[in-house]
Amino acid sequence: MKKYQNIIVGFGKGGKTLAKTLAMQGQEVLVIEQSDQMYGGTCINIGCLPSKNLIINGEKGMPFSQASEAKRALTSKLRNKNYHMIADLETATVLDGKAKFTSNYELEVTQKDGNKLKVQGERIFINTGATPRISKIDGLKLSQNIVTSKEAMDWDEKPANLGIIGAGYIGLEFAGMFNSFNSKVTVIDGLAQILSKEDQDVSEAVFQDLTAAGINFRLDSKIEKVEDSPAGVKVTYQQAGEVKEETFDKLLVAAGRKANTQDLGIENTDIELTEYGAIKVDNKLRTNVANIWALGDVNGGPQFTYISLDDFRIVKDQLLGNGERSTKDREFVPYTAFITPPLSAVGMKEHEAKAAGYDIKVYKLMASGIPKAHVAGDARGLYKVIVDQKTKQILGATIYGLESHEVINLISLVMKLKAPYTVLRDMIYTHPTMAEALNDLLN
Repeated sequence: MKKYQNIIVGFGKGGKTLAKTLAMQGQEVLVIEQSDQMYGGTCINIGCLPSKNLIINGEKGMPFSQASEAKRALTSKLRNKNYHMIADLETATVLDGKAKFTSNYELEVTQKDGNKLKVQGERIFINTGATPRISKIDGLKLSQNIVTSKEAMDWDEKPANLGIIGAGYIGLEFAGMFNSFNSKVTVIDGLAQILSKEDQDVSEAVFQDLTAAGINFRLDSKIEKVEDSPAGVKVTYQQAGEVKEETFDKLLVAAGRKANTQDLGIENTDIELTEYGAIKVDNKLRTNVANIWALGDVNGGPQFTYISLDDFRIVKDQLLGNGERSTKDREFVPYTAFITPPLSAVGMKEHEAKAAGYDIKVYKLMASGIPKAHVAGDARGLYKVIVDQKTKQILGATIYGLESHEVINLISLVMKLKAPYTVLRDMIYTHPTMAEALNDLLN
């Protein structure tokens, strides 16, 4: 059994950045990754970057086969870069294989050829990410025709008729993507509202735009059965008391993601899990076992690559800094759903602020009132900011429109600084931009 100073299980954003940092400090680091197609983690291989690349090229009108090849070239380049970023460091080692705990600080690594290696770590960092959740529906299991977002991004040919289970952020991104490649897209969801966490006015605006773009919705529909055959995937669902059937070439399951702790051998350790199966950590990402941390999606936090990066900062501060950073600093975390146009938000929604008892003022502006939206040729969407009347601070914001993913960062910064909303209202912006709409919105 070989002993290492640091073992990192998983090559995701937080883990790889920590591996590079520690190795550059001269520390010995072993990174274990079960797939040579996942160097760099979910984001660059099967998540954020390849999906956004396909979305953008679909919007450009690029043929699907060409867009798929461009996506492969992008991920291959990034994967190779990430591998060498770690493997080429003198004190770092990348080991391909499936890691499984045999005790708190010992792991067995099964390589492709079946060979098993045993390793021991003084410190262990679990960075195994998350995996798509498969809904418990009669007949629903992965196959050539029934896939998750991971497999859908590897298709060489677009489906002529695509069904999607789930009207959340992932489901709608893929709905918009394949619609742009001229697939017929139908989204089925058990709730009556898409993007159920959003305010109803925002959800309704997105729904109207996606419907106008040609996407079909079967909302408030309970799926009873899925039947997979060479002829396609038949979905039986109940809507308004009526049983209906539809057949699709492919069915994409977009029912969220769960922490990837299965088959990790956690049962052989003293490490505790949450009720949802994530690794339980404190606000400094420490497990209940000394010298074992969990970074990224596997610890049950927000499932964003930028949160995984912040996880790295928290752990780095404990190992090489003063140890003051923690998840308590994450009061305002923005997010974006890259539909067209994109939807971004941070902080509270209007309904949440009201439920919490705040005395609020809601500032709202339709994107059709923004000059840059007309210049760019897409005036869909709306801006919405929730302000606490007592403190004049922003409680939350939702930006649905072009470049919302950039504008939301300005608002997040002001919220982080606990500055009044008037800072954004009175700021001088360049013109024409989507950000300058904050002058009119907050006036």
